[in-house]
Amino acid sequence: MSLLVVGLSHRSAPVSVLERASLSADAQAKLLQDTLAAEPASEATVLATCNRIELYADVEKFHAGVAELSTLLAQHSGVGLEELTPYLYVHYEDRAVHHLFSVACGLDSMVVGEGQILGQIKDALARGQEQHTAGRLINDLFQQSLRVGKRAHSETGIDRAGQSLVTFGLEQLAEGADVAEWAAAKRVLVIGAGSMSSLAATTLARLGVRELVIANRTLDRAARLASVLSGTGAVSARAVPMSEVAAELTRADAVVSCTGATGLVLTAEAVVAALAERGAVAAERVVPVVSGAVAADASASGDLRAPDGSLVARLAATAARDGRVQDRAVATGDDDLVGSEGERSGGAGDDGDCPVGLAHQPSAADLAQHGAWVDNASRTLRTPGSVAPAGDGPVRLALLDLAMPRDIDHAVHRLPGVRLVDIESLAEASADAPMAADVDQVRRIVADEIAAFGAAQRAAHITPTVVALRTMAADVVAGELARLDGRLPALDEKQRAEINQTVRRVVDKLLHAPTVRVKQLAGEPGGAGYADALRTLFDLDPETVASVSRADMSDADVKNRGRV
Repeated sequence: MSLLVVGLSHRSAPVSVLERASLSADAQAKLLQDTLAAEPASEATVLATCNRIELYADVEKFHAGVAELSTLLAQHSGVGLEELTPYLYVHYEDRAVHHLFSVACGLDSMVVGEGQILGQIKDALARGQEQHTAGRLINDLFQQSLRVGKRAHSETGIDRAGQSLVTFGLEQLAEGADVAEWAAAKRVLVIGAGSMSSLAATTLARLGVRELVIANRTLDRAARLASVLSGTGAVSARAVPMSEVAAELTRADAVVSCTGATGLVLTAEAVVAALAERGAVAAERVVPVVSGAVAADASASGDLRAPDGSLVARLAATAARDGRVQDRAVATGDDDLVGSEGERSGGAGDDGDCPVGLAHQPSAADLAQHGAWVDNASRTLRTPGSVAPAGDGPVRLALLDLAMPRDIDHAVHRLPGVRLVDIESLAEASADAPMAADVDQVRRIVADEIAAFGAAQRAAHITPTVVALRTMAADVVAGELARLDGRLPALDEKQRAEINQTVRRVVDKLLHAPTVRVKQLAGEPGGAGYADALRTLFDLDPETVASVSRADMSDADVKNRGRV
């Protein structure tokens, strides 16, 4: 049997494919059961994160194993095999070990050196143990990968090469500013209370945000996390049910979302509604002279603005009333500027309709279409009175989506005043991230550990044969001593014990050097044949060897369960 890995990750597949291929907890459990039911595999587990889906299995035949595991991944992910195949990679035996050890050290992560992958590997091992699909090889491999990852982080500066996905995402939201300064005094809504969301909440609390609101499907879990964070005294944190997300969105400066939902948690319409509600509240505190001036100016210029009540009009009015964007026509009285903007921006028409024709309650497709129109317009023609994208104006709502599949509608990145960072944009941002010098040291650690693991596995492979040999020798000794008892019944107990000890000592000495040496030789490359040689030379019963292997596997499974 040999180790085989079939999977796809952010390095081999676009985020859109990873998103569609993501596996729920139930799908992962069913995948493992079906993998063991398939003939080529004897044990397996699945490593599923936001940017990788990998199936590890101990298979009897390489080609049959690749075909079966690829088919199973396609079936359970819901992505057709023909579509999925171009993005799959395959690692076998030592290459498979190298891959997992590199993953554990953070060398294969989107953000090099991030340490969260160790927790995900631990979860993958626990999943295989809970489903009773992880045997000796999977247990040994994943336990060793955890040790290798911890060694890399403790013996090198790999942490300096990157950081956790959460920290990297927050850095992208801050757009080059100091993250602590960016986070100060912000109200942040965290959606989800799992490992990634908890890490995000903890990171934000450490950065000194003003308030944390944690929303989760299970309120008790969110409440426990909020209580822990509030107990540190570093931040004010409270928990709310998912039903209150819309209300909290109107008060939040930033949102971090990472749930296990299969559909969208925040739609574009929900974000639009929250921004509109926030603008309406702000408008109540502003003297309505600005609105009158805008209306008068629109009348003088031919009313080229969007109709009252439309999305564009509401967002433009909100920006002006909130004091965030000054209308140049109001400030300067330059009627020609407004008219020229209307003519150059795509022929709005005499009635002043938005060129895209947004309805009062736009769909996500409408938002994307309108965003394309805005992006395609010449930036040099945009006046301070127009509604600019977040990149050109103040960010009113920052969104970090760390879920796979995505929690937040991708269309929101088109909304003015909204900045969205998701897995896809993080992948693009990390593509040019500099590699630390410590990466080379980590690679050497991985190479050393692969050699040690291979030697240990090869030595372990011959152990059942050695045990079977010693068991056969013990049976021969016992049989001969029993025959001697029948032939020399007059021997007293002291004499009988001395004979027993002498015979057993002779057998042990004869077997000691060969068995020690064969274990050493088996640990070297190409040493697997020594087990076959022992079985042939001593005519060992294959079933006896197999029974020893099964017993060892059960013992290893029980022992390793306590380590996770």
